[in-house]
Amino acid sequence: MSADTWSQFDYFPSSVYILEKPEFLKSVNKISDQYLSKAQNDVNDIYPVKMTDNYMNEESISDFSSYVLNTAWNILKSQGYAMDNYTTHFSEMWTQEHGKVSGMEQHVHGFGSQLSAFYFLECPKDCSRVVIHDPRPGKVMSSLPEENMTIATPASLMVNFEPKPGMLLFTNSYIPHSFTRNRSDDPIVFVHMNIYVNLKQNVCMTNQAEVI
Repeated sequence: MSADTWSQFDYFPSSVYILEKPEFLKSVNKISDQYLSKAQNDVNDIYPVKMTDNYMNEESISDFSSYVLNTAWNILKSQGYAMDNYTTHFSEMWTQEHGKVSGMEQHVHGFGSQLSAFYFLECPKDCSRVVIHDPRPGKVMSSLPEENMTIATPASLMVNFEPKPGMLLFTNSYIPHSFTRNRSDDPIVFVHMNIYVNLKQNVCMTNQAEVI
């Protein structure tokens, strides 16, 4: 008797998008350093971290900003969203510098954000890794033990990525993310961005009444 062959359909994915864009490192590092020099250092034993003010409107990195926003639009379009009447915009863009033992707890970004993105500037050996968590509470609560936690499978509750300078990472803002503790003596530095959408000018979205 031949073995049964099943048909498999995978839906409701949690996607992560990674691009290597080292060509933006020089300009983004320059503006990042300017803002870091004015940032207050939160000196404590648990989270030694610097966070800058928002610099999403800086003209000196307009090519980087345009690339990120265009890529964000393409990602949402590829996910099946009706994007032709919408444009993408930054709600936030700021630098985080995490010293030794600093990290970031699991969280999401709301307030209208559709995508969150990270651009990595300095990534010393043994620095933090970015962790993407399963956003489905029902799956998390009812999950069985994983057979091999070193392999990403449908059973995985989280996956992690090793950051590298010039790496640009996107994911949907409703997907929880965190950063592991930085084990390096040197800080990890990255740009954190949140992106929302808005209707194009002169576009009116209406619900047509049903004709009976």
